[in-house]
Amino acid sequence: MVDIRRPVISLCNITKRYGRRTALEDVTLDISPGITGLLGPNGSGKSTLIKCLLGLLRFQAGSASVLGHPLPAGMRAIRDDVGYLPEDDCFLAGLSGIESVTFLAKLAGLPGIEALRRAHEVLDYADIADERYREVDGYSTGMRQKLKFASAIVHDPQLLILDEPTTGLDPGQRTSLLSKIKTLAVEHNKSIVISTHILNDVRAICDRVAIMAKGKLRLTDSLSKLTRPVRPGVSVRLSDETEDATSRFREQLDSLEVQSDFDVAKNEFWCYGIDSEATGVIWKAAAEAGVTISHLSESMNSLESVFFNVIKEAGDAAA
Repeated sequence: MVDIRRPVISLCNITKRYGRRTALEDVTLDISPGITGLLGPNGSGKSTLIKCLLGLLRFQAGSASVLGHPLPAGMRAIRDDVGYLPEDDCFLAGLSGIESVTFLAKLAGLPGIEALRRAHEVLDYADIADERYREVDGYSTGMRQKLKFASAIVHDPQLLILDEPTTGLDPGQRTSLLSKIKTLAVEHNKSIVISTHILNDVRAICDRVAIMAKGKLRLTDSLSKLTRPVRPGVSVRLSDETEDATSRFREQLDSLEVQSDFDVAKNEFWCYGIDSEATGVIWKAAAEAGVTISHLSESMNSLESVFFNVIKEAGDAAA
């Protein structure tokens, strides 16, 4: 059982160099239980950090622990308690899907019959049907991603580290996998770290976000705080998108002393100083203008703008 009061991953001044090149520089980060999105452009240090956490690489300075086990002394215990979905394929040639996952279950210590039963169970969960009896060499990219996901959870780990888990999946498959990941966190108390460049995946399921650039941790906070606007407001779209309707609605907002901006590209109003519980004045303006509101929601900063601002600042700092 994960202790919600203790970080599942704790890093203090981690530094990793390859010769003269610094891949990680003084990275200090506590990752709490839940789902954390690890973001960053290519070369930011995400994959190096993951490999250090798994003991696949040794860092030159700093200290770290995973699920309370110190690195590198607790490496064996860490590998027992962590499930890892790598970005690259790592299958044994000639094995079928069920043979591959069963083999990994046995490596994790499950006896033969239990390993086979568990392998079938996680392949069902990953939506791999009769394909499990085919050789993995013939799998599509999407099918291989599903198999890697099943392999990561076969030993029922406390912590999952997923590196680009939705690569190669079509939109329906991506939605399904993200839902399964969320279920593991919410209903089965798994802590999950997702390293990805797909911001929509992070926005869909993550509780917290950590952004890396040029080997350094640049920002970490809850997703809700990062996307909360500096000024409260609501976004409004009208079902009638004509210029006349927009103009009438804007005039009514002005008459009711509601401050607003209009985004032409999105055909959307942003009304300042109003939260989601005080929208009566917006509906009144619509009624007076004779227009119908098709969408009204609390305004949020986009994760995209947060991410690109962080990356831009990191580039400026390095220049």
